Amino acid sequence: MGCSTSLLRRNKKMAAVPEVIFVPALQVPSASELQRALRGLVPASLIERLAAVRDRITLVAACTGAVIKQFAPVKTSFDYDDNLGNWVSVYAGGSATTELKHAVEEYLPLLLGLTKKEFGLDELVEFEWKYLDDKPKETCISSSWFELLSVIYMLGLLTLSEANSLLIPNEHSASEDGAVSGDSTRNAVDLLLKASGYLAFCARSILANLSSEIKKKLPRDMQEGILEALCIQALGQATELQLGLAIGSQKATLSVKRRLACEQLTYFSQAHHQLTASEIDEDSAIKKHSLFIRWKYLEAKAAAYYFHGMVLDKAKDPSSHVSAMCCFLAAEQLISQSKKACLGFCLAAPVNRIPPVRGTIRHLYHQLPEMISRKSMVCGNMLEQDKGSHELPDLPEFELSLRPDDYELPATSTEWNRDDWEILGQPLKNHLEDSEGEGKTS
Repeated sequence: MGCSTSLLRRNKKMAAVPEVIFVPALQVPSASELQRALRGLVPASLIERLAAVRDRITLVAACTGAVIKQFAPVKTSFDYDDNLGNWVSVYAGGSATTELKHAVEEYLPLLLGLTKKEFGLDELVEFEWKYLDDKPKETCISSSWFELLSVIYMLGLLTLSEANSLLIPNEHSASEDGAVSGDSTRNAVDLLLKASGYLAFCARSILANLSSEIKKKLPRDMQEGILEALCIQALGQATELQLGLAIGSQKATLSVKRRLACEQLTYFSQAHHQLTASEIDEDSAIKKHSLFIRWKYLEAKAAAYYFHGMVLDKAKDPSSHVSAMCCFLAAEQLISQSKKACLGFCLAAPVNRIPPVRGTIRHLYHQLPEMISRKSMVCGNMLEQDKGSHELPDLPEFELSLRPDDYELPATSTEWNRDDWEILGQPLKNHLEDSEGEGKTS
């Protein structure tokens, strides 16, 4: 689990370019007992189709260089062959993620039939999923709702990865400071909201259908608190991108920028609360996630104080100017703390490279020292004379603007229509009754 890192071709060499869209380690379907468990209960054609589409998902996801590959061991050098030593997302022209999502979307209507109570098939099939890493951790659970949870969760992670891919600078579209176009950033925001919708559906709709015993068997990053944290975090990162767009826009007012910064802070605060409420124990992946949230929380708080100070600085009374200076000094301290938090996150196992400074925090790096220097000449004496009497002003609270996109499951495939179930011209129900009668006779 960690910041996804993508590969950018430059001068016929591959250079690792870290991004800050957090993408947990991908899980892929492994073995299942579809054929054996469902034989005689549903038509063979439906079983074969279920197995074939599931196998296609496994093949596309696990194929070398086809899609996200995470949690690889850290190497000591960074030439082309060893670049995959950090967490990486390898995109083959961007088509692999699309193909995998298409396969998942084809699988969902077929899978939903297994969850229907009228068929009584929910716990008949044992589904196995494993992480894409050098030491796979397998999860085997006999529940079609677990399979549904895993599939929707995969859609969420793939969508996060798509958002990340849009934020990778390239030599044709990126500016000199590595920033991507406004259209790419806005599309990344839309994808983050969509990913948040998938994750919210997992946490708030699917988990309710799992028994407490099955919930205990789920991987740690699919527990309710972790899912909620990742869902809220996606909203926070979407707000972070919106703030970056506002900073680059001449039409955006300081009040708008302050609101976005404060909303971003609230999202990361909520995400941090969800993680701290979960039992992190010795799970290194969840600890890594927690360190990431703390880092982004500190950056967001620094931005919130900076823009709050900018708004206060526009007032005419001297006390507002002193309060603005207090905000700027607090932002400076928070930026220093965020640098340490970033380093702590990157050095925590498994190690990843430090991401480039871009967006809002880059703006603060450039503007804050100048602002503090200028305000010190105006307010420095007042702060020294009344040292200790000036309190840091409270940040304003705003109603949150972003919500996860609504997600609805597709309709169950018509292949689950019992009226069409026939075996060799004989309705399946009669076939099963005949089989039971033969068993009793013998």
